[in-house]
Amino acid sequence: MKHAEDILTEAGIKLTAMRILILKEIINYNGVFTLADLELQLDTVDKSTIFRTLSLLLEKDLLHEIDDGSGSKKYCLCTCHEEKHRLHVHFTCNLCQKTYCFKDVTIEHTPLPEAFQVTGANIVFKGICPECSKK
Repeated sequence: MKHAEDILTEAGIKLTAMRILILKEIINYNGVFTLADLELQLDTVDKSTIFRTLSLLLEKDLLHEIDDGSGSKKYCLCTCHEEKHRLHVHFTCNLCQKTYCFKDVTIEHTPLPEAFQVTGANIVFKGICPECSKK
Protein backbone atom coordinates (compact mmCIF):
# COMPACT_ATOMS: atom_id res chain seq x y z
CA MET A 1 0.00 0.00 0.00
CA LYS A 2 1.18 3.53 -0.76
CA HIS A 3 2.21 5.92 1.98
CA ALA A 4 -0.23 8.61 3.08
CA GLU A 5 2.02 11.35 1.74
CA ASP A 6 2.11 9.77 -1.73
CA ILE A 7 -1.68 9.29 -1.81
CA LEU A 8 -2.31 12.92 -0.87
CA THR A 9 0.27 14.26 -3.32
CA GLU A 10 -1.10 12.19 -6.22
CA ALA A 11 -4.60 13.52 -5.45
CA GLY A 12 -3.31 17.10 -5.59
CA ILE A 13 -3.89 17.70 -1.88
CA LYS A 14 -1.50 19.97 -0.01
CA LEU A 15 0.43 18.04 2.62
CA THR A 16 -0.18 19.07 6.21
CA ALA A 17 0.73 17.21 9.39
CA MET A 18 -2.96 16.76 10.30
CA ARG A 19 -3.98 15.43 6.87
CA ILE A 20 -1.12 12.94 6.92
CA LEU A 21 -1.97 11.83 10.47
CA ILE A 22 -5.68 11.41 9.66
CA LEU A 23 -5.03 9.52 6.42
CA LYS A 24 -2.55 7.21 8.19
CA GLU A 25 -5.25 6.38 10.74
CA ILE A 26 -7.75 5.73 7.94
CA ILE A 27 -5.26 3.39 6.24
CA ASN A 28 -4.83 1.52 9.54
CA TYR A 29 -8.57 0.76 9.65
CA ASN A 30 -8.26 -1.35 6.51
CA GLY A 31 -12.03 -1.26 6.17
CA VAL A 32 -15.12 0.66 7.17
CA PHE A 33 -15.01 3.38 9.85
CA THR A 34 -17.09 6.29 11.14
CA LEU A 35 -16.26 9.87 12.05
CA ALA A 36 -16.71 8.84 15.70
CA ASP A 37 -14.11 6.07 15.24
CA LEU A 38 -11.58 8.61 14.00
CA GLU A 39 -12.43 11.04 16.79
CA LEU A 40 -11.79 8.30 19.37
CA GLN A 41 -8.47 7.30 17.85
CA LEU A 42 -7.33 10.88 17.27
CA ASP A 43 -8.59 12.38 20.52
CA THR A 44 -6.00 15.18 20.46
CA VAL A 45 -7.07 16.35 16.98
CA ASP A 46 -9.81 18.96 16.67
CA LYS A 47 -13.08 17.38 15.52
CA SER A 48 -13.65 20.03 12.86
CA THR A 49 -10.19 19.28 11.40
CA ILE A 50 -11.10 15.60 11.12
CA PHE A 51 -14.46 16.45 9.52
CA ARG A 52 -12.91 18.89 7.02
CA THR A 53 -10.24 16.34 6.10
CA LEU A 54 -12.87 13.64 5.55
CA SER A 55 -14.82 16.06 3.33
CA LEU A 56 -11.70 16.83 1.30
CA LEU A 57 -10.83 13.15 0.90
CA LEU A 58 -14.39 12.46 -0.26
CA GLU A 59 -14.23 15.34 -2.74
CA LYS A 60 -10.97 13.98 -4.16
CA ASP A 61 -12.41 10.43 -4.42
CA LEU A 62 -9.96 9.01 -1.89
CA LEU A 63 -12.85 7.85 0.31
CA HIS A 64 -16.30 6.62 -0.42
CA GLU A 65 -19.30 7.12 1.81
CA ILE A 66 -21.59 4.28 2.82
CA ASP A 67 -25.20 4.82 3.84
CA ASP A 68 -26.18 1.56 5.54
CA GLY A 69 -29.43 2.92 6.96
CA SER A 70 -28.05 3.24 10.49
CA GLY A 71 -28.22 7.03 10.44
CA SER A 72 -24.45 7.24 10.85
CA LYS A 73 -22.31 7.81 7.78
CA LYS A 74 -19.58 5.29 7.29
CA TYR A 75 -16.48 5.62 5.16
CA CYS A 76 -13.95 3.40 3.46
CA LEU A 77 -10.65 4.20 1.79
CA CYS A 78 -11.21 4.10 -1.95
CA THR A 79 -8.59 2.00 -3.64
CA CYS A 80 -10.79 1.43 -6.67
CA HIS A 81 -10.08 4.04 -9.30
CA GLU A 82 -11.59 2.08 -12.15
CA GLU A 83 -15.26 2.90 -12.72
CA LYS A 84 -16.33 -0.75 -12.54
CA HIS A 85 -14.85 -1.03 -9.05
CA ARG A 86 -16.37 2.21 -7.77
CA LEU A 87 -19.82 0.68 -8.02
CA HIS A 88 -19.42 -2.09 -5.50
CA VAL A 89 -21.55 -3.68 -2.79
CA HIS A 90 -21.53 -3.31 0.99
CA PHE A 91 -22.91 -5.65 3.65
CA THR A 92 -24.15 -4.75 7.13
CA CYS A 93 -24.59 -7.43 9.77
CA ASN A 94 -27.95 -7.23 11.55
CA LEU A 95 -26.42 -8.54 14.78
CA CYS A 96 -23.06 -6.80 15.28
CA GLN A 97 -23.87 -3.83 13.00
CA LYS A 98 -20.44 -4.09 11.34
CA THR A 99 -20.37 -2.94 7.71
CA TYR A 100 -18.12 -4.63 5.17
CA CYS A 101 -16.88 -3.27 1.86
CA PHE A 102 -16.96 -5.94 -0.88
CA LYS A 103 -14.69 -4.40 -3.51
CA ASP A 104 -14.80 -7.47 -5.74
CA VAL A 105 -18.60 -7.61 -5.88
CA THR A 106 -19.58 -4.94 -8.39
CA ILE A 107 -22.90 -3.41 -9.33
CA GLU A 108 -23.75 -3.91 -12.96
CA HIS A 109 -24.91 -0.88 -14.88
CA THR A 110 -28.68 -0.72 -14.94
CA PRO A 111 -30.18 0.83 -18.05
CA LEU A 112 -31.85 4.13 -17.21
CA PRO A 113 -34.09 6.35 -19.31
CA GLU A 114 -32.33 8.60 -21.78
CA ALA A 115 -30.49 11.65 -20.38
CA PHE A 116 -29.98 10.14 -16.89
CA GLN A 117 -26.34 9.74 -15.86
CA VAL A 118 -25.22 7.61 -12.94
CA THR A 119 -22.50 9.19 -10.81
CA GLY A 120 -22.64 6.69 -7.97
CA ALA A 121 -24.62 3.92 -6.38
CA ASN A 122 -25.10 2.58 -2.89
CA ILE A 123 -26.21 -0.99 -2.42
CA VAL A 124 -26.08 -2.43 1.08
CA PHE A 125 -27.04 -6.02 1.66
CA LYS A 126 -28.12 -6.86 5.20
CA GLY A 127 -27.89 -10.17 6.96
CA ILE A 128 -25.61 -12.09 9.30
CA CYS A 129 -21.81 -11.95 8.98
CA PRO A 130 -19.65 -15.10 9.30
CA GLU A 131 -18.47 -14.20 12.83
CA CYS A 132 -22.03 -13.77 14.11
CA SER A 133 -23.14 -16.95 12.32
CA LYS A 134 -20.63 -18.93 14.42
CA LYS A 135 -22.12 -17.71 17.70
